[in-house]
Amino acid sequence: MTPGESGPIRTGLVGLGNIGHHHADRLIEQGADVRLAGGMDVAAETRERFAETYDVAAYDDHRDLYDAVDAVIITTPNRFHEEYAVDAFERGLHVLLEKPLAHSLESARRIAVAADDADGVCMVGFDKRFLNAVRLVRDRIERGEFGEVTHVEANYVRRRGVPSRGSWFTRREISGGGALIDLGVHALDLSMYLLGYPDPVDVSGVTRSEFGSREEYAYLEMWGDDRGADAFDVDDSASAFVRCADDRTISLEVAWATNRPATHEFVVRGTEAAARFDLLTNELSVHTASADGPDHLIDTSIDAGENDTHADEQAAFFEAIAAGGEAGGSVADALTVQRIVDGIYRSSETGRTVRLDGPTLECDPERAPEIDPDGAGADSEPEAELDS
Repeated sequence: MTPGESGPIRTGLVGLGNIGHHHADRLIEQGADVRLAGGMDVAAETRERFAETYDVAAYDDHRDLYDAVDAVIITTPNRFHEEYAVDAFERGLHVLLEKPLAHSLESARRIAVAADDADGVCMVGFDKRFLNAVRLVRDRIERGEFGEVTHVEANYVRRRGVPSRGSWFTRREISGGGALIDLGVHALDLSMYLLGYPDPVDVSGVTRSEFGSREEYAYLEMWGDDRGADAFDVDDSASAFVRCADDRTISLEVAWATNRPATHEFVVRGTEAAARFDLLTNELSVHTASADGPDHLIDTSIDAGENDTHADEQAAFFEAIAAGGEAGGSVADALTVQRIVDGIYRSSETGRTVRLDGPTLECDPERAPEIDPDGAGADSEPEAELDS
């Protein structure tokens, strides 16, 4: 569809919790070429709240929503990405799918197969790519100012930030994992993106559950109702090292909770310069050295300015639809991230370095389970965290 020729792009939301509302607010701001046309959630109370807030139809069956839209933004718990995304592909809809691609590697591969056969645009929601600091670093890398970029130090560490225990975030069956699959996919995508997405070769990592499983865990920052340690069966931190083709490397630290100051700092190392930026503050500095005159070091602070990454992500999605091209945050990239995440979990389980298979799309032909009738199939958790 080309905006202006056939009317605005009618866009629906699948999953009407907090992140669904967050996307809806930004959809409304996209302008006349985009229209929020409705939403879907399996929870009646959540549908009613959405319909009242945005004055649009809210459905209990995603197929009814799909009949009324040209594009969808899917914000459900990870386990249900496949069901909703594949059905959207088969109907020729454009899809913006919140990260991660899926709750498991096999499900991610099935989504990738379906996306590869689809006619519509498919974008995975790695919104951190759109941070001004990241875009400035990427631009300088592409201009050759960093020389050969060889290593990224990626930190996404909270001091106290375990999601509500008992929510879908802390239930492995629904989420597929904890801090690694929640925060780690952002850190890994950014690292691979700035390295130019080389083929990952092997990974070594350890995932830990040290805080969420404690009855006495101190919830200084918290959202949702806490159902106790028995409702937590995922990791709350991970440390890993990823080796890619041509000896590009990533050192990864992610955590929902630690006994250390929080850090969201990334360091991008190149042969001619390096960059340091913060995911939350947008602070950016570039570091190099010079032999012009007396040998000296050069440290430059750059005011990257604040920006709304989800709004910019949506704008890129709709621009790709209008242009009939591909959007950033491709399914192929997201599948690579899922392969790395799966490798880290396997490395932690076995205590060994895991060599990663090539980017095959071969997978189990079985589709994901049907949508859970008890309400887990859509984001009915209104306090789900936006920074995930």
